Amino acid sequence: MTVKQKPAEKIILGIDPGTTITGYGVIRAGKAGPELITIGCIDLSKFEDHYTKLKHIFDRTTGIIDEYHPDELAIEAPFYGKNVQSMLKLGRAQGAAIAAALSRSLPVFEYAPRKIKLSITGVGSASKEQVAAMLMKILRFSDPAVKLDATDGLAAALCHFYQSGRPYAGAGKSKSWKQFIRENPERIE
Repeated sequence: MTVKQKPAEKIILGIDPGTTITGYGVIRAGKAGPELITIGCIDLSKFEDHYTKLKHIFDRTTGIIDEYHPDELAIEAPFYGKNVQSMLKLGRAQGAAIAAALSRSLPVFEYAPRKIKLSITGVGSASKEQVAAMLMKILRFSDPAVKLDATDGLAAALCHFYQSGRPYAGAGKSKSWKQFIRENPERIE
């Protein structure tokens, strides 16, 4: 399937890297605002070897890029934790996805998990479930079977859309809350 772009739009691939499941989401950023193209997971649970997992992340990410032709990649940055080995593996997973994007000459944008949650829900400490619920409302989709890793990848894409000045979807930053509400009705509950 080939995705044709309409004039004056951008396609953004968002990835939540993981060593068991890597989530992804693809959105179209056009004049009417963000639109969901696809959402899914790269399941790595069947692979025991960490290096095989990295190859699979690279291959599947490259396949997603070749299928949907995104203009940019937004990826969740690894968070700081106490388990150094887990952080190292997560960083490698992120690196495999970034390498896939770079192999296709995609610009890469990295966002902290807190920044992504804040961008989607308005609360940096929001739960994965809260992020998923807000995404379903903003992008007008409903799928009770969707995995939270997939919505985390989608959240990275939407965060990038919001952080990059709402490409193709309006003029600049709001000067007041009233203007923000008028320009962003999909973000208000």
